[in-house]
Amino acid sequence: MTFLREELEQLESEHLLRSLRRHHECPGREIEIGGIQVLNFSSNNYLGLAGHQALANGAQLALAAGAGSTASRLVTGNLDLHEELEEKLAAFHHLSAARLFGSGYQANLGLLSCLANADDLVISDALNHASIIDGIRLSKATCRVSEHCSLDSVRSHLEGSEGFRRRFVVTDSIFSMDGDSPDLVGLRALCDEFGAFLIVDEAHASGCLGAGAGLCAELGVVPDALSGGLGKAFGSYGGYVAGSTDLVNVLLNRARSFVFSTALPPAVLGAGLAALEIVSGSVGSKLRAALDARIAQLRAGLQELGKLEPGAGESAIFPFVVGDPVATVDLCERLLSDGLFCQAIRPPTVAVGTSRLRIALSALHREEDVARLLESLAGT
Repeated sequence: MTFLREELEQLESEHLLRSLRRHHECPGREIEIGGIQVLNFSSNNYLGLAGHQALANGAQLALAAGAGSTASRLVTGNLDLHEELEEKLAAFHHLSAARLFGSGYQANLGLLSCLANADDLVISDALNHASIIDGIRLSKATCRVSEHCSLDSVRSHLEGSEGFRRRFVVTDSIFSMDGDSPDLVGLRALCDEFGAFLIVDEAHASGCLGAGAGLCAELGVVPDALSGGLGKAFGSYGGYVAGSTDLVNVLLNRARSFVFSTALPPAVLGAGLAALEIVSGSVGSKLRAALDARIAQLRAGLQELGKLEPGAGESAIFPFVVGDPVATVDLCERLLSDGLFCQAIRPPTVAVGTSRLRIALSALHREEDVARLLESLAGT
């Protein structure tokens, strides 16, 4: 097994070896690292719900149904709570039905590997999430990668798609490492023109945009399939796919990451239901307004520093591109010594030469927190 040691040594020589930071509780506005409390700018907890008491209460109440779901949904694992959350997620996204998965990763894996096969074409944005890429690989469909956020590139692939049984266009609505978004209105029009199926991953937009329902809802775009997660703005865990009733019933029968996985446990479902109630109500509106204020503040500050990346600034995600992986890690550690945690992101998560700090804002952040971050970044 010496090849394992050799692989780790190779990663270390390339300054790409990763390790875990241990925390004692779910990250909030602050996080403890090495016994020191620092401001947390690395979480996907966009609305600050992971530590919300209502989610803890929802999880506690749901424990009356048991600690575990005991089996897959198709055996003995299908609870009233699963169906209640699915019905509410579908209504929340203004779609007919929804199907829960064990994670957002499993949702994309199951969706794409289930819908497409070797006779089909999938057109995938160059910066789509790894779960989308892996789902396409499992489907065995032909994959053509479109230039990032380029309608012209998608059109060129569609124009050359004769001979395929079906055509799918898949994209994130908010890209996880760049914080930018595609022209969803344009993609919907292209799919309608060519008879293609539009799949949108709303993982980083759900809860934050479109009154919480995501970027599709904000723009009035109806995708053929929408995937999302409950572990980011919703502060809980799990993934889902929403769309037509026929779509979710096909997933029930053919999506292997659904059929062969133990169902989400009751406590997670209880927390998810509590989060959905918050996100869709007046408290959710106030949290989104607080988040939007911090987004505007950081956007203006980075623009003044000449560090605002193209397309960034409309979501809670801001890339601070450094380029060199060693310099990126050094900057991460310097900020940590200033009491600020911004995780260094290196290849293969991002392309070679684009190592960065991924700054992620939360509704929990205060005006003085963002001002302090900008002050530290100004010295780089």
